[in-house]
Amino acid sequence: MSSRAPDPILLDAARLKGLLERIAARIGSARVVTDAADLAPWLVEGRGLFQGATPAMVEPATTDEVSFIVAACAEAGVPVVPQGGNTGLVGGQVPFGGLLLSLRRMSRIRDLDPIDLTVVAEAGCTLHQVQQAAAEAGCLFPLSIASEGSCRIGGNLSTNAGGTAVLRYGNMRELTFGLEVVLPDGRVWNGLSRLRKDNTGYDLKDLFIGAEGTLGIITAAVLRLYPAPRARATTLTGLSSPEAALKLFQRLRNVAGDALTGFEILPRFGMETVLKHSPGTTRALASDHGWYVLAELTSTRRDDDLSALALEVFGEAFEAGEIEDAVIAASEAQAQALWKLRESLSDAQKFEGGSIKHDVSVPVSLVPRFIAEAARACEAHMPGVRVCAFGHMGDGNIHFNLSQPVGMDKAAYLSGWENFNRIVHDIVAGLGGSISAEHGIGLLKREELPLYKDPVALELMAVIKAAIDPRGLANPGKVLLGQ
Repeated sequence: MSSRAPDPILLDAARLKGLLERIAARIGSARVVTDAADLAPWLVEGRGLFQGATPAMVEPATTDEVSFIVAACAEAGVPVVPQGGNTGLVGGQVPFGGLLLSLRRMSRIRDLDPIDLTVVAEAGCTLHQVQQAAAEAGCLFPLSIASEGSCRIGGNLSTNAGGTAVLRYGNMRELTFGLEVVLPDGRVWNGLSRLRKDNTGYDLKDLFIGAEGTLGIITAAVLRLYPAPRARATTLTGLSSPEAALKLFQRLRNVAGDALTGFEILPRFGMETVLKHSPGTTRALASDHGWYVLAELTSTRRDDDLSALALEVFGEAFEAGEIEDAVIAASEAQAQALWKLRESLSDAQKFEGGSIKHDVSVPVSLVPRFIAEAARACEAHMPGVRVCAFGHMGDGNIHFNLSQPVGMDKAAYLSGWENFNRIVHDIVAGLGGSISAEHGIGLLKREELPLYKDPVALELMAVIKAAIDPRGLANPGKVLLGQ
């Protein structure tokens, strides 16, 4: 991997003991976890790339308790690392010596207004919990990612999460009206506004969305809802190339407009991996294809015949030689089965050995060129490496993952992580793209960020960090080098 873990922060034992006693007196001793076995699951991220360390995990239940803990830590000079569901993929949630602050107990839906189309959710709510609350009110919260049953809203906000519906609804930044944030000194900024228009100066919430806890701890948010879709068409198409997929994307968007909610691309190797390793998945098309597109259309109008619209577009694409086969789900069960093929891919890859992953974005028009150039370069660098480029083609975000050559030692393969990063990220930068599209920087990419980020932007980021967190106690060592 391209970034080593920071050196552990050493804490004065007597000062730490007094701090933990003070916190326990406020939130209860049962909510100050120090047993090594109890801490262990929360100190390693999901792919095992980073193993953290902390003397204790604290579990507040209210914003006031978070404020008290952070203020006490600031007084003692002890760093704080916030964590939600521990589903992050770049190590931003892993502590290295500071206190680990778990937000899982802060899981209340404080308010939901179907007229304003807003929901006020605490940071410890799971994404699925927010989706369900919206659905029960006849609304839609459109963020959808594979970990939605365990990831938490605070983490989604801190990484500006994307997912499969960004094409229509945007990232978390576009889905957020207001925030409540505990600053590094313990003060609480109450920015829980439900306003769609507010031009009273700087929009402060955008500082904290995507900051990965380095500027403060998000404790609650006002999230944007939408009317629930009443018509849906979920489709899977087989085609020969990403170039053909781009043509299909243009056809669907030109006809469907905003009804085109998702447009996901998978390679043949990815589909084979899912069908081989993911229980409950079934082949949806009669024969194999070089590439597959899962596209979904939705509408709030019950009478919209989106299947007929998709069928019309597919007919034109067939005649033009752009697609080879297609299926349109005839029921909700069939739609879920098609989505399972896409959503199972991330987990299925681990059964093919080591996987070097890249979460990148380029302009949508350049996705085919990026995939071709990056695949060519990686295969030249290591013959036998298996390219698995998939993801959100409709918004330009591709997960360009590389499975190890068959029979190669996994550790030896993963030792080449940094070399592959440089190959792929150089191509991304040359196309005007980003080395992180939705997973964040965390630890994994903090050393690479200066290679690709505008120097003035980095300087401004450092100035903001120093102004809000001058002592460097908010999730230290993450995102920015030397902070």
